[in-house]
Amino acid sequence: MPAIVRTEFALALNQVATERGIDVTVVIETIKSAILAAYYKDYGLERVEEEGQKEFVVEIDANTGEAKVLKDGKDVTPPGFGRIAAQTAKQVILQKIREAEKNAILSDYASRVGTIVSGMILRFDGPAIIVDIGRAQGVMPPPEQVRTEQYRVNQRLTFYIKEIRDGRRGSEIVLSRGDARLVAGLFQREVPEVANKSVEMRVIAREAGSRTKIAVASTQPGVDPVGSCVGQKGVRVQAVINELGQDEKIDVIQWSDNQVQFITSALAPAKDLTVTINEKEKQALVMIPEEYLSLAIGRNGQNVRLASKLTGYTIDIRQKGMPLEEDGTIKKTQKKTETNIFSTLGVSKTIMSTLSEQFKSIEGLTKATDKEILAIPGVGKKTLATIKTALEKKHGA
Repeated sequence: MPAIVRTEFALALNQVATERGIDVTVVIETIKSAILAAYYKDYGLERVEEEGQKEFVVEIDANTGEAKVLKDGKDVTPPGFGRIAAQTAKQVILQKIREAEKNAILSDYASRVGTIVSGMILRFDGPAIIVDIGRAQGVMPPPEQVRTEQYRVNQRLTFYIKEIRDGRRGSEIVLSRGDARLVAGLFQREVPEVANKSVEMRVIAREAGSRTKIAVASTQPGVDPVGSCVGQKGVRVQAVINELGQDEKIDVIQWSDNQVQFITSALAPAKDLTVTINEKEKQALVMIPEEYLSLAIGRNGQNVRLASKLTGYTIDIRQKGMPLEEDGTIKKTQKKTETNIFSTLGVSKTIMSTLSEQFKSIEGLTKATDKEILAIPGVGKKTLATIKTALEKKHGA
């Protein structure tokens, strides 16, 4: 068998393909297309169209780089066309190679959607953030950013690769810092038991920048899922918190098929809970001693809200000693009535809910100072005036 001679063209061809991470055949086909385009330009496009473009093909020797234009199998390459073709096709070749390189990179990152990646913030593109993630650049749009985080150029962070979508400048890699799956990816990186799937992260409920609840379960006997994720002296969960920022708290709880037990765990750190569930309506009535009531609800209702997301149940929390209906269903109590009264104030549902949790009753709201009401998130001077007017007109305040 004769030895294969590696010419300068062949070496250059392989070098381009290797450096760009694309197949040699893609480069060859790109060169063929460029040479054919140059031939059309030189030969006369109108005449080519008359004779039928499909009749013209290009053959190229991958070893020597010699190219021929054939029509119906006949060599119709004009004399000296090789040098003209090379000059004319240069820009087309570079463009096609760049396109092939971009497609190869996008294909690589498409296979990595759903994983985390380390990146460095390059610049701000309006409200969006452009991030260097290695072979490519990703974009983090405002909805994927965390409101409490302060971003700066050259800052290194860990991002969740959410998707690849069509943007203003073609396909773009969308990154996220606010997605709950970022937390799952960080635990997979920090906890070997999660990485080897002996511990599963069943459900995650997150309010980015503030608090996250995670339900974990073991797939192997003898493995403590909560202990594995927390680590000795909390070292593993602390590593995750460090990546998310010190402001975000993480609660790791044990997953359970027993819904009563699961809801009880989800409402931690509250204790001494009595849970009654309505499986059909996906509702849970939780009776709690007065001393644990505020812990169960959490600041601005965050703890019970995350517990509800985690378990999939609408959770109604009441103080122990309050009566139930005879059939054990959730009874409309004074708290519910007060919430309805709060709804007459002409404010948003979010503000209404916060007002009812903060002041408990209309009487409590009436006695509150303007400063206390203005401290409620979303309440400004205009909303305060609306509340005051509603209290005077409808409730005789």
